[in-house]
Amino acid sequence: MYLSVIDVSIIIGYLIITVLIGFWISKKASANLDSYFLGGKSLPWYLLGLSNASGMFDITGTMWMVSIMFIYGVKSVFIPWLWPVWNQIVLMVFLAVWMRRSNVLTGAEWLKTRFGEGMGAKLSHISVVVFALVAVIGFIAYSFEGIGKFSEMFLPWDVSFNLFGIYFPSKRVYALIIMGLTTLYVVKGGMYSVVLTEVLQFIVMTISCIIIGVIAVNMVTPEQLNAVVPEGWKSLWFGWHLDIEWTKLPEHVNAALNSKIGTDGYELFTIFIMIMIFRGILVSIAGPVPGYDMQRVLATRTPKESAMMSGFVSLVLFVPRYLMIAGLAVIALVYFQPESLLSDGGLDFEKVLPFALGKFMPVGVLGIILAGLIAAFMSTFAANVNAGPAYIVNDIYKKFINPDANNKTLVRMSYAASLLMVIIGVGVGFMVSSINEILQWITAALFGGYAAANFLKWIWWRFNGYGYFWGMVTGLIISLLVPKLFPHLSVILAFPLVILPVSTLGSVLGCLLTPPDDMEVLKSFYRSVRPWGYWKPVLEEIRKEDPAFEPNKNFKRDMFNTVIGAIWQMSLIVMPVYLVLRDMKNMILAIAVIITTSVILKYNWYDKLEKD
Repeated sequence: MYLSVIDVSIIIGYLIITVLIGFWISKKASANLDSYFLGGKSLPWYLLGLSNASGMFDITGTMWMVSIMFIYGVKSVFIPWLWPVWNQIVLMVFLAVWMRRSNVLTGAEWLKTRFGEGMGAKLSHISVVVFALVAVIGFIAYSFEGIGKFSEMFLPWDVSFNLFGIYFPSKRVYALIIMGLTTLYVVKGGMYSVVLTEVLQFIVMTISCIIIGVIAVNMVTPEQLNAVVPEGWKSLWFGWHLDIEWTKLPEHVNAALNSKIGTDGYELFTIFIMIMIFRGILVSIAGPVPGYDMQRVLATRTPKESAMMSGFVSLVLFVPRYLMIAGLAVIALVYFQPESLLSDGGLDFEKVLPFALGKFMPVGVLGIILAGLIAAFMSTFAANVNAGPAYIVNDIYKKFINPDANNKTLVRMSYAASLLMVIIGVGVGFMVSSINEILQWITAALFGGYAAANFLKWIWWRFNGYGYFWGMVTGLIISLLVPKLFPHLSVILAFPLVILPVSTLGSVLGCLLTPPDDMEVLKSFYRSVRPWGYWKPVLEEIRKEDPAFEPNKNFKRDMFNTVIGAIWQMSLIVMPVYLVLRDMKNMILAIAVIITTSVILKYNWYDKLEKD
C-alpha cells in the first residue's frame, strides 16, 4: 500500500491536533471526579450526543459491518440488532430519564439508590463493578484487533520487531502506537477531552463518509452491481430462510461466501430475527452496560436532556455511517480482487473495507478518510478508557480503600486506573484471532448474561440486592464458560438456550431465598425514578403517607413510542443504503417513513417529555 506525502501529513496532523486538544483542556478535568468522569455535568446534551455517536462509530465495528453488507446485502442492516442498536430508542423514550434521576457518578453507585446500604446492596455493587471492568477490557481488546488489522493494510512501513524472543507483527505495533497516543489525551483530560475531541472526530468522520458515498455513486452503476450480486441481495425483506446463494463471482469466492453464511448461523433468518427481538427487548430495558453509553446519560444536565441526547445519537449517527458502509461494500463487490482479501490461505472478509479504500480513493481524499477512520477508533477507545476507571476509583478505591482521599489523589488514581485498563485490554487483544470472534462474545454472551438481573431491577419491587448479585455472577460466569462448554453452539442460540435461563434462575433464587430490601429505600427509589412494572406493594406504602401520589401509567405509550422509534431508526439506516444503490423508489419510501415517524414522536414523545 502506498500513501502519498499529502495523505501521511493529513493523518499525522490530525493526531497531533487531537492530542493537543486533550492537554489544552486538562485543567478543567482535574478539579474532582465529577469533572474528570462526567465533565461536571455541565456539557450540553447535543455535544454529549455527538460524543456518544462518535464513540459508537468505531473502526472495528465499521469493518465488520462493511463485511456483512458485502456478504448479506441490504438484509445486513438487521444483523446489528445483536447489540441491539435500538437500545438507544429505549433510552430515548423512557430509560435515560429513569437513570439520570439518580444523580450519581457510575452504574455501580446507582445501585445504592435501588438496593440501599445492606449486604445485598454491597454484593450487587461489587458484581456490577466486576462486570463493568470485564466489559471495558473486552471492548479495548475488540478495538485493539480492529485498529491493528486496519493499520497493517494502510500504513506502508514494516515496524515489526522481536523483544525477548516475542515477535510483535506490524499490526500489533501500529495498534500500540495509536492506542498510546489516545491514552495520553484521555488520561490527562478526562471526560472534557474525550467529549471535545470526539466532536472533532465526528466531524472528520462525517466528511469522510460523505466523500465515500459520493465516490461510490459515481463509480458503481446499478447494472454493474446486478452483474455480481445474487438474487435477494438488494432486498430488505426476507422469508424463513435467508435465500442468498452466491454464484456470479469466481468459483472459490462463491464457495467462501456461501460457507461464511452457513457458519455465521444466519441462514434461518426469521428465527434469528425473532431471537434478536426477544433478546433485544430484555437487553434494552435492562439498560446500557456500565460503560461509556451509561456515562453519557449520567453526564447530562437534566433527565430531559438525557432523553434528548439519546435520541440525537440515532439521528446523527446512522446516515453518514451507512453511506460509508454501503459505499465501500458496493465498490469492493464490483471491483473485487480476491487476492486482496487473502489471510492465512483463506478469504478474510473483514479486509473488505481496507481493500476498497486502498484501491479506489484518490490522494488527499484517502488521507482525510484514513484520519476519519483513525478518529473512529480513537473515539471508541477513548470512551471506554474514560468509563472503566471510574469504577476502579469511585467504586473500589474511594469506597473501600481510601474514603477520605482528596480530589488531587483521586484524579491521580484515575490516571493510574486508566493505564491499568489499557494494559490489561491490550493483553487480551493479543489473544483475539478475529473481530467477529470477540464481537459475537461481547454482544451475545456478555450482554446476554447482563440482561436478566438488570431487567428485573426496573420492573419488580421484590427483586433485591442479593438477587442482583447472583444474577450478575451467574450471568457473567456462564457467558465466560459457554465458549468452552459448548464450543459448537452458536452464541446467538446460546442466549435463549443457556445464558438467559441460568442467569434468570440465579436472579430469582438469589432474591426469593433472602429477605426483601428495606421498604424506605424502595419508597425513595420509586418516588424519584417512577418506573412502571409491578410496584403495587411499594405504591400502597407511599399512599399511606401521600394519598395523591400517582404511579407511572405510561407503559403503553412508552412501548408504542419504542416501536415507532425503532422504525424511525431503521429508516435512517436504509435510506443512505438505497441512495448508494440508486434505488430511488425505496429511498423515497424510507424518507416518507422517517417524516411520518418523526411527526408521531414529536407529538407522542417530545411534547409529553416537555410536559412530564
